[in-house]
Amino acid sequence: MTIRFDGRVAIVTGAGGGLGRQHALALGRRGCKVVVNDFGGGRDGTGGSATPAEQVAAEITAAGGEAIAAACSVTDIDGVQAMVQSAMDSWGRVDILVNNAGVLRDKTFAKMELDDFRFVLEVHLMGAVICSKAVWEIMRAQNYGRIAMTTSSSGLYGNFGQSNYAAAKMGLVGLMQTLAIEGARYDIRVNSLAPTAATRMTEDLGGGLDLDAIRPDLVSPGLLHLVSEKAPTRAILCAGAGGFEAAHVTLTQGIFADGSDAAEAVAADWAEVQDPEGQIVPDSGAAQGMLEMTKAARAKAGA
Repeated sequence: MTIRFDGRVAIVTGAGGGLGRQHALALGRRGCKVVVNDFGGGRDGTGGSATPAEQVAAEITAAGGEAIAAACSVTDIDGVQAMVQSAMDSWGRVDILVNNAGVLRDKTFAKMELDDFRFVLEVHLMGAVICSKAVWEIMRAQNYGRIAMTTSSSGLYGNFGQSNYAAAKMGLVGLMQTLAIEGARYDIRVNSLAPTAATRMTEDLGGGLDLDAIRPDLVSPGLLHLVSEKAPTRAILCAGAGGFEAAHVTLTQGIFADGSDAAEAVAADWAEVQDPEGQIVPDSGAAQGMLEMTKAARAKAGA
């Protein structure tokens, strides 16, 4: 099965370089019309230039595709609305949104200024919220939409010196989970991509890395699946160096404990609380409460 996007329209944020550029080029090669968004600022979010977005849009056009550039920040509500309207004016629809824009302001939590924490959250998390909100009603009216969040192993598993980035990236997973539930009846599928790639965002990781093995273009095939017609929904796809894996937020079967010694019971049975045997991937947040209420009911019935 060949994945194609003929007749589809995509907005890719942070597409002036790195992963976003590769995503935009890959979509363009497969027939998608692409809005190339990039604020053109530095890795820390300072500065700004329309040149990166314009250059990538020109690349797509030169290869025979259709693309327009949009240099707004994803935190600029009016700018994002204008970008979406430009897509609608040009092509009459928006089928795909790739929330890829991001910044870094790494420091240990002890040394991090709250403004730097807030700014990273604003770009990664609120930027995705603003862009998703701007296309949401369009996708509902079409009864079709594909949204990809760019999460990170830092959010899923933590990373030294990246508390702000990690919090934002895990927040995107929560956003994905709920938007996928709310969008299901309109065939809006929402997924997350956790990439490993050599970009300017990872250039401080140091020597010893095989940069060719972690080229950004090796991640984009996973992105193409996540935004295709036959895409899954609520998937967390990890990708890098040609490897593709699924990550899950799971729930163990755990234990039941109540009474005055419940805290001690949790401590004593901690291994059973963590035992992965029989763990589930819940369909919604309510599943946790249902599991716990079921255990309580069983304990009461057996009393």
